[in-house]
Amino acid sequence: MSEIAHKYIVMSGKGGVGKSSVAANLAVWLSTRGKQVGLLDADIHGPSVPTLLAVNGRRLVSDDSQRVLPIEYSRTLKVISIGFMLANDNEPVIWRGPMKHNLIQQFVQDVEWGRLDYLVVDCPPGTGDEPLSVIQVLGGADGAVIVTTPQELAAVDVRKCLTFCKQLSLPVLGIIENMSGFVCPHCAKRVDIFAGHSGEQMAEDFQVPFLGCVPIDPSLSAAGDCGKPFVTHDPQNPTAQALRHAFEPLLTS
Repeated sequence: MSEIAHKYIVMSGKGGVGKSSVAANLAVWLSTRGKQVGLLDADIHGPSVPTLLAVNGRRLVSDDSQRVLPIEYSRTLKVISIGFMLANDNEPVIWRGPMKHNLIQQFVQDVEWGRLDYLVVDCPPGTGDEPLSVIQVLGGADGAVIVTTPQELAAVDVRKCLTFCKQLSLPVLGIIENMSGFVCPHCAKRVDIFAGHSGEQMAEDFQVPFLGCVPIDPSLSAAGDCGKPFVTHDPQNPTAQALRHAFEPLLTS
């Protein structure tokens, strides 16, 4: 851990808000800024990072000292996920808490990360075993990036995640409101698919930074399914620009 300068945990109390897409795009974007980056997929039961980066099907190997070698997405980005250990994408992981904790500990301590400027951790939804293990094993993260969507149904669970961070003395680096409106590609008219603006309101209520809104974009979903990170796949797209704008405050000098 002493060789990792900054540790960011991407979290959300709610599933289906696009947290893994944000984590993968954040890691790729940081790597394009000349930084050495690691991406740790801590979602034991639903690992999606291998698909988002088109590295599914790869397998982990060890070096001469029996340390696990992460998968290299590029010269500046290394990735680890339980998805690299499963026989196929249909294989479930039926584990209780202690086994999940041990695996997360191995992913942090027994992986040959080398020197990193950033380690981005994609946590599963909620405030249970995996987020607790990540915070404990990292031994001092810079903070959490919280992902939500506009509707109040998501905000109810995400507020619990913010309280979780406060109780564990984990700084909140900021909130990203994903799926925030839809801009028609034909007429450029904006339509709010989900009512509300819970991200900005939560940031104000909890006195944490609001990093910005990212609109719904079908091409973002399609790019993720094809393993093409949107920030590099279509950099001129307004959604890609919104992602970069949200990530800018997370880039340290």
